Amino acid sequence: MYSHASESLIKQAREIQESELQKFYSRLMKMLQGKELGHDTVDSLQRLHLILSATKYTRTLPLELQKRFVALLSSPAEQHQVLSTAVLRETLPLTGQELNYNQDNLGQLNSHAAGLLLSQAVSKGDLSSLCTQLLRNLESRPSEGPTHSLMHTLPVLNNVLTHSPECLSEDQMTLVSKKLVDWLRYASVMQGVGTSSGGFFTGPRSRQVIKLNWILDGSVSGDFFTVLCVGQGFTEDQWMNVYSFSMLRHWLLTYHSSCSTVDADDRSEVDGSVVSMVSATSSSSRLLPPKERLREKAFQYCQRLIEQSDRKAHKKTDTELQKACLVEAVCILDCVCAEDASLVYRTFPCIKALFGRLSSELSNARVLLPIAQFYLNHGEMAAVDCENVWKVVFGRFPTELFNDPFLAHELLRFLRLNVESIELRVPQYTLYFPNLLKFLAWDSPAMVDDFVDLLPSMVTTGTAVELLHTLLDLPCLSATLVLQHRSTCLPISEPVGRSFVSLDAFRNPSFRGLFLFVLRTEAGSGDTIDRLSTLHELLVEAADWPRVTQCARTVPVLLHVFFNTIVTIADEKLLAHLILVMLERSSLLLNIPAYIKEIHRVFSCHLLRLCKLHPSLVVNQSHELLEFAGSTANVYSKEELYTHVVWVLGEYLSVSCDSRCSVSLITSCFEALEAVLFEITSSAPPTGTVCPAPKVINTLMSALAKLASRSHDLIPRVSLFLSKLRTVTRSGSVAWCSDEEDLVAIVTRGEELWSLLKAPGVAQSVLTPPPHVIAPQWHRDTNVALPLQLRALTSLTHSQ
Repeated sequence: MYSHASESLIKQAREIQESELQKFYSRLMKMLQGKELGHDTVDSLQRLHLILSATKYTRTLPLELQKRFVALLSSPAEQHQVLSTAVLRETLPLTGQELNYNQDNLGQLNSHAAGLLLSQAVSKGDLSSLCTQLLRNLESRPSEGPTHSLMHTLPVLNNVLTHSPECLSEDQMTLVSKKLVDWLRYASVMQGVGTSSGGFFTGPRSRQVIKLNWILDGSVSGDFFTVLCVGQGFTEDQWMNVYSFSMLRHWLLTYHSSCSTVDADDRSEVDGSVVSMVSATSSSSRLLPPKERLREKAFQYCQRLIEQSDRKAHKKTDTELQKACLVEAVCILDCVCAEDASLVYRTFPCIKALFGRLSSELSNARVLLPIAQFYLNHGEMAAVDCENVWKVVFGRFPTELFNDPFLAHELLRFLRLNVESIELRVPQYTLYFPNLLKFLAWDSPAMVDDFVDLLPSMVTTGTAVELLHTLLDLPCLSATLVLQHRSTCLPISEPVGRSFVSLDAFRNPSFRGLFLFVLRTEAGSGDTIDRLSTLHELLVEAADWPRVTQCARTVPVLLHVFFNTIVTIADEKLLAHLILVMLERSSLLLNIPAYIKEIHRVFSCHLLRLCKLHPSLVVNQSHELLEFAGSTANVYSKEELYTHVVWVLGEYLSVSCDSRCSVSLITSCFEALEAVLFEITSSAPPTGTVCPAPKVINTLMSALAKLASRSHDLIPRVSLFLSKLRTVTRSGSVAWCSDEEDLVAIVTRGEELWSLLKAPGVAQSVLTPPPHVIAPQWHRDTNVALPLQLRALTSLTHSQ
């Protein structure tokens, strides 16, 4: 894993003696006492970090050296900050005076020191103490400490809340809420002083002329500072405005949403009608309790942000900043509306106008998802028509942005988090599954986990059949998306000279209908297409495209999810239809051998399951099942599925499973299977195929024996075949079985069945045992002696 040189250094670090280590501490202490820290000091710090991290034991530094490292945390050189933090992380946590010493220097706090404090807080008490120091720092006036002290306080406080939200008391929460209100609403609108170059004239008299901040389009910001305001410099309260906005949503979700009972107590102090009136006018917001006042200011701030984002930025980076701020603003509005329903009616006009402005540009897709979340959460309360929102989210996004991995992740995450609400409030969601599956078809490995969770929500009795066809055609969809992408990127005539037959077919108007069906946006235009085999021929060269083969590997996984879901909601009529689809589509798949084999395996597994749950399906679909089982070609091309079809016919074509099962039906099934068995055991396999597997022949013989045991007139025909089989194999090798051991197994099975059929009554009991024999519960049946014997044995073995 490591190079030889690296292993040597690590070994030296582990084997260092205590005396050598103490000498090294002394040398390092002298270096840190110097005015300037050169390269030798940096090398020594790196070596110390290697020594401390190379062993599993935690070491303790000398107290004076540890204080030097603590002081080094506030060094102007970030390299020194990083190294000192790394060394202190490998030592025992600072306790007692050392920890207090570190907390008393919060004025010099930076991100590295903050991370160290959080990592070495060993208990909630330490975190609570740290929060107390941080909040004390927030209450101090700017003149009481360094000017940059507050700028790192909120990020550290936010990290503390992430790890331990309960470390703040109610009074501390109120204090933070008040400070957030002040920073959000009352930050200065004048530009801060630019960074001075130092010198004799540095001081208050040398300050530049203060000007108003401006927005990203160059216009003056007015009387309200937001994160979209820019200038040549920023004051501390403006920086705190930015930090407050960045942690506002986290603060609301952590405390306001979890303290609804506290909010209710706050509201009880003021009459309800007065609160509603005050909430409606921002000028009276000072009368509100701190949490509701913060909610009101957050509402005003986000609305102001949305207004400012209406102006076109001069730079592309500023445009991205606008989008990021819009996402955060809409999410915050969603939070405050979830806490206070009265804000929904004030917010919706702004959100509706924002959607109308952004929905025409797909480059704004990242912003439109939070808007869709807002519509989903509050559209019903406001009685707003959300149809256009879902047409954009479920319609245009997958159609035109299927190759955008970031959007795909965000949209699928939105669906997973809200799947229950979407099923309830967006009934048209299930109709968009052909469009949503484009994300999976384009990037299967990254999306398969999402669709394993989402697919059950798309399975309904109305969409089941079309969804099954769509899943089986997913590799075709993947290939078609690749062709669509290439069609837009490549000219009509390629200069390279390589010809893509499938690309020419994609551009051919005569085949356009096939590809348009595969690329359809909504379900309902038909379960599948008549010329599916033609589509597979056109896409034959796509069988080895990486994106298509990856997609093909995910289909069996999704089919298992589909069938596991459909058995819980479908009736027998729908299940019978699905069996027909399985039999039909077993020969209509894109020509990828491994894919076809896996699909047949999945079909076999769930055909058995469906027939076991509903044995009457075998009689209902006996004609189609017999047609499939009566085709000798299926023995060689669909071995797995064919074997299971034969097994269910022999197992469930019985009066005990369905009273409609007649002697004529059993006879017709017997004759179809007998003809296939005779054909494959009397001639060599067709050219280009291998000999049928022993399990196919054994299953056919067993099915014939089962059917004959239910209609005794058929027993002589089975016995005659089995006797001939034994006679033929005695003469030596046969053309239809190349392995001698397999042939012996087939003959042995035939002799067992022949022996059973000599006693028809016994044969039926053995080959088709009644349910109480298959799943006995004699230990529970009080009518037999076994429970009594078990109780007697128990009393004897547990006797005192």
